[in-house]
Parts: sequence; structure tokens; C-alpha cells
Amino acid sequence: MSLQVAVLLPFVVAFILPMVARYTKGIHPGWLALPVPIVLVSYFFSKLPQISAGKPFHEIWEWVPSMGISFDLYLDGLSVLFTLLITGIGSLVVLYSIFYLHGEDKRPSFYVYILLFMGAMLGVVTSNNILLLYVFWELTSFSSFLLIGFWHHRQESRRAAMQSSLFTVTGGFIMLVGIALLYVVTGTFDIREMSAMGDMVKSHALYIPILLTFLIGAFTKSAQVPFHIWLPNAMEAPTPVSAYLHSATMVKAGIFLLAKLSLILAGTPLWFLLVAGFGITTMALGSYLAVKATDLKRILAFSTVSQLGMVVTMLGFSIEAAIIAGMFHLLNHATFKGSLFMMIGIIDHQTGTRDIRYLSGLKKLMPISFAVTLIGSLSMAGIPPFNGFLSKEMFFESSLMLKDLGFGFIDVVAPIFPILAVAASIFTLIYSFIIFHKVFFGELKTGDGESKVDHESDGHHDDHHGHHGEVKEAGIGLLLSPVILVSLVVVIGIFPGLVDMTIVAPAASAVLGTTVDVHVSHWHGFNLPIVMSLIVVGVGYFLYRNLEQLKKFQERITTPVDLDDWYDQSIVGVERLSNAIMGRQLTGLLRDYVAFIMVGILLMIGWGISQAGGINLKLEAYSIITIYEFLVASFMVIGTLTVVFTGSRKAAVIALGLTGYSMSLMFVFFRAPDLALTQLIVETVIVVLFLLVLYHLPKQRICQSGRKGPINATNAIIASASGLIVTILAISAHNTRLFEASIAQWYLENSYPLAHGSNVVNVILVDFRGFDTFGEIAVWSLAALGVVTLIKYRKNGNRKEATNHEN
Repeated sequence: MSLQVAVLLPFVVAFILPMVARYTKGIHPGWLALPVPIVLVSYFFSKLPQISAGKPFHEIWEWVPSMGISFDLYLDGLSVLFTLLITGIGSLVVLYSIFYLHGEDKRPSFYVYILLFMGAMLGVVTSNNILLLYVFWELTSFSSFLLIGFWHHRQESRRAAMQSSLFTVTGGFIMLVGIALLYVVTGTFDIREMSAMGDMVKSHALYIPILLTFLIGAFTKSAQVPFHIWLPNAMEAPTPVSAYLHSATMVKAGIFLLAKLSLILAGTPLWFLLVAGFGITTMALGSYLAVKATDLKRILAFSTVSQLGMVVTMLGFSIEAAIIAGMFHLLNHATFKGSLFMMIGIIDHQTGTRDIRYLSGLKKLMPISFAVTLIGSLSMAGIPPFNGFLSKEMFFESSLMLKDLGFGFIDVVAPIFPILAVAASIFTLIYSFIIFHKVFFGELKTGDGESKVDHESDGHHDDHHGHHGEVKEAGIGLLLSPVILVSLVVVIGIFPGLVDMTIVAPAASAVLGTTVDVHVSHWHGFNLPIVMSLIVVGVGYFLYRNLEQLKKFQERITTPVDLDDWYDQSIVGVERLSNAIMGRQLTGLLRDYVAFIMVGILLMIGWGISQAGGINLKLEAYSIITIYEFLVASFMVIGTLTVVFTGSRKAAVIALGLTGYSMSLMFVFFRAPDLALTQLIVETVIVVLFLLVLYHLPKQRICQSGRKGPINATNAIIASASGLIVTILAISAHNTRLFEASIAQWYLENSYPLAHGSNVVNVILVDFRGFDTFGEIAVWSLAALGVVTLIKYRKNGNRKEATNHEN
């Protein structure tokens, strides 16, 4: 299997899955999708030895070579780390979904969306052409919109999907500006070539706007402050979606972008201040807000925000120890966070609620779930011997090395980062304890305080998964995926040597652009990072023991700006502005719409040609107009004026036909018989159709409006301006020669040798400009499909109304 086939495989299967599922209705569609991530994770895992040896894979297919755009895929250490997360976690999520989703939720569309997202993420992390990366980047936003809004019957899901889409797509558009600026500086879309010109980019006058645009794109995707609000709201998605998008894939696309572009943009004081500054702020704020939350999924959502901030901070440090720690934590975070999301889904599935106020004492009823949640929570809290402890210690250690950066201001800001890292880690330990201790210890409570569940206690439980009967442990199907992930938490924690040189080191080497050696161990002696960890455990445990007082303190603190409320107000403001504008534009009159469109076109064309200096009105080179051409043109003018001024519809149709038939004569004069014949056929069909339609219309004149005078004056001005602009364009285009030789001669010489056609016009349309014709056919086909759909929808609606009436 080639790398290109691996990236495109999820798209191909997503396309055929609904058709296959239609003929295999007895099989859960998840089983049809599951082989795809399993095959892909096996493929990428098989590439590890070669990648670890420093031999990346590179495959290229020229897409638009004239513009430097190619389907260029590159698999290095950084890419293989992400591909393993995308396909490995993807396999477990699909398996988990098979047993989690029931009833209508197990429709094939869910797995189509998952596969689309998987393919888009694989494209992002393997693209070596930055425009190709952008295409896949936007596909992740599109597919995540479908997944987050999967329960589209719920208003909260629709709002969350729209919010995430607005944030990530807007960030993507801004990033596109950065891509254009980066191309201006480097003259290439090849990311490896750009990386080789990193010093030139950082010294260029456009470096700051390039950096800011890319950071906005990365921060919106990875939910960094102040764009973090969409991620907790996205928990309205089904739990398998949360486990996949928000622990291992989509939110880490921004992390990947920062890591991929480090050689181009990193290493400057501005990079450090912005990336590390926003990262550490996000880490601290996310952990603080997680403690305030009462819904288990929202706790994990804010936790994800915090953990992403931690990795962004390490990328902002741009030192070897921090990059290694960041790559290691990406792997660790996916394992313990994925398992925790799945366990919370199981808790909700078995009890009917995710609200910690209505859950406790589940340890005896759900012992396996308790064990998995305990291990995942302790790893997230950074407690040994689990893998989260190792990367957290490495983060603490790197935060103490900032003075080596040598920036002039570093002595002032360097102490801030270890302090904030410890503070954020304290809150991380608190919410980690809340997840397993509040839910599994204490007096049994699985709903409203008794054994029954209050399904309406909180608005965040998953629909279609209510609790029925007594609470009990989940089946092996639901438990298998989180058990596998939490096993990795334990294995990597105890044996970090399994991944340090095979996965972490190649990834860090790709980010740093130089080979690094990684040897992770549990004990480095009694040093300052150990002291920081002891402070975290001691203070965190104390605050957890006094959690009620801490929450009361949090309730007394009011934030000056509620970003989520600000978002809602902004949306309302945009809607009001849009309604005000549309109220003036959407008059319900076709003539007004045509007027708006024509005025816009005239302004754009007029401004464009005037700014470009494209007006060229020399008339010396024009042929003499014969009496025949003058007469035919006069007929066209007479026909046009008749259409405008007549009050009779039939007269207007006949006059319109006169104009068209006169145009056919023009084609005859200019020796274009095929065009003349086409024009005659088209005009005949149009006239006949108009007359047939007029037969069924009310018998009235064309204009019945009392505003005839102002309307006609406006129409006259627009029509005159249109004619003037078209005349200027035609004369200027004829007088303008950008090339010495006309392309017409090339078509005449090459139509038959290259396309084997003697009709030059047909050859141009079908062969030389075949994509234009194909686009036109596609537009007509989509329009026809829309018409057929509306007709069928109307028929079905009428049939349902008749049935309801009979009932």
C-alpha cells in the first residue's frame, strides 16, 4: 500500500459505505467501517522501523504543476506519531461506537463522518504541500461539524456544531492569508523547502503578520484562549465523537501545525511570548474551569483545553527538552484522555446521567470501570507510575530551563512559567480526583440520590442511552476499547523505553530539524521538578479535602467577560445586521434582485479595469461596418427597445426572438455557420417555450406598478451603464495584446493534430477547455437533481397529508 492510497482509503470507503450498508442491513455498519482504521494503523506501525532509522517516506503526484500545487505526502517522525494516534484511537473509537450507539444512532452516516474526518486528519499530518494541507484542514472542520451536530434534532447540538465551525473555519480563512504571505516570502508551497528558509522568513518584514495568521489558525483549532469556548460546548456530541475528536485528533491539528512550522517560525522572542504565553494561560484557565464544572464530559473538555495549553507552552519554549516532553505528552494524553472519555460514556450509558452531583458509590457495582477510571485519572493528575507523570515531570524540568533562551526579557518572565505550571497542575490533580473519587466512592447514588435516575437533572446526558433497571457493569464490547487504552497508560508508564526512541525521538527530531536521543526514566534524583510535583500533590490533596470551600470561593469570583455569552450576543448582533440589510434587499421582486446584481457587477468591473489601466479605446484597427451588418444591428436594437417599452407580453416575446434571429445572421456574416445554427435552434425553443408559458399566465400587461417612472429611470441607467461597460470591455480587449501571437492561431494549428477534430469551436469546448464544460454540466446536473428532489419531496408531502387526512 502506498502512502497516497492510505490517506485516500477512508474517503473511498466513506463513499461506498452507505451503498454497502443498504444490502447488509443485518450487520451493524460499524463492522463495515472498522477494518479501515485497523488496516491503516497496521500500515503506519509497519513504517516505524524505517522512520526511527531516519528514513522518511515521500510520495508526490503533480496536481496543478503550473501553480506549484501537488498531492505531495511526506511521512516523518512527527507525521507517524499523529497517524498512529489518528488510526489507533480511531480503531478503538469505531469499536466502542458499535456497542455504544443504538437504535437510530447506529445509522451508516455516523461512520461515514468518522471516516471522512479520519481521512482529513491523515491528509493534514502527511501533507508536504501547504495548500494541500489547507484543503485537508478545512475538511476536518467540515467533518467535525457533521460529527458534533450528529444529534441534529437537539438545539444544543446544532449550536455547538455551528460554534465550532465558525471558530475553526474563520481561523482557517485567516491562516490562508498567512499561507499566501508565506508564499510571497519563500516562493514555494513545499513545506520542507519553506523550512530550509526559516531564517529568511524570520528576518523578513512580513514575519509578524505571517506568525499572527498562523497562530490564529492553530489556536482556534486547538481551543487556546480566547478561542477555547467551543470545545466544552462540543461535548453535546456523542461520547465516541468526544473521545476521538477532542482527545486525539482534531484539537491536536493545531498542535501539529505549530510543530510542523517550528523550523519556519519558532525561535524568536515574539514566538516565545505569544505561543508560550497563550499556552500557559490556557493551561491554567482550563484546569481552573474544570474544577468548577459538574458534568463529567465538561470536566474532561476543560481538562483537554488545559492539556493542550500545556503542549502549546512546550512548543513555545522551543528548546530540546520541551519539544521532547511535548511529543511524549501528546502520546500520553491520547491514551489516558481517550480512555476517560469512553469511561464517562459508559457511566452515562449505565446510569443515565453524567452529573457528579447525582453520582457516587459505583465502585462495587462497576469494578472494572472503576479500575480504568482510576488509572486514567491518576495518569492525568501526574501520579507515578503512569505515563502522565513522566511527561509532566519533563514539562516541569523544561520550564526551569528558560533562562538559556537568552532573550533580553527572559529574566523577568522566566519565573512565571514554573509558578503557573504548578498552579495549573494543582487544579489538574483536583479535577482528576473528582472524576474517580466523587463517582466511585461514598454512599451509592446513581440518579436523584437513590437507585433511580433523574434523566432531566442536567441537560448534558446523551440521548437514547437512558438507564433502565439496576446499575451494573458494562459489557465487554463497551469496556474493551478503554481497557486497551488504559493498558497502554500502564505499559508506557512502567516501560517508557518502548516508545522513547521509536516514536518520541523521531517526532522531536522532525520538529527540531536535528537528531535527538530520548531516554525517559522515572527517577533523576531529588531535584526541583520532584519538589514541584510534591507541592502539587500536597496542595492539591489539601484543596480537594476542602473542595466545598474551594467551590464557594470560585462562585464568589465573577469574570468580567463571559466569552460564551459574548459569542451569543455577537451572533445575535450579526443576525440583526443581516436582517436589516436583507430587509432592504429581499423585496420579493425579481427586478430588484437583478438590479442589485447588475450594479454590483458594474461597480466591480468598472473599478477593476480603471485600477488596472485596462481601458484602451483606440478604433484605428477596426474593420469597416457594411450596410448588411448595420441593418442587422438596427433590427437587434429595434427588437431590444420593443421588449423594453411594449406592454404586451406576446409582442415582447416576438421582439426578443427578432433580436436572437438577428444575432444568427451576424454569425452567418462572420462565417460561423455552426454558431448560427445553434443560435437559431435556441431562439426557436425559447420563443416557443415563452409562448406556451404565456398561455397559462393571467391576461394582463407586463407592468402594473404605480412606480413605473422611477423604475424605468433606474432600469435605463443600469442598462446604459451595462452597455457602456460591455462596449469598453470589448474594445479594450480587442486592443490589448498581452502576447505577441494570438492564441487563436494555436487552436487552428493544433485542433486536429491534438484532438482529432476539425471543428475548432467544438474542440475548444470539449478538449482544450473540457474542465469548463465539465463544470457547466455539473452545475446543470446539480440543478436538475435539486428540481427532482423538490418534486419528489412535494409528492411525498402530499401523500403524507392525504394519509393523515384519511386517518
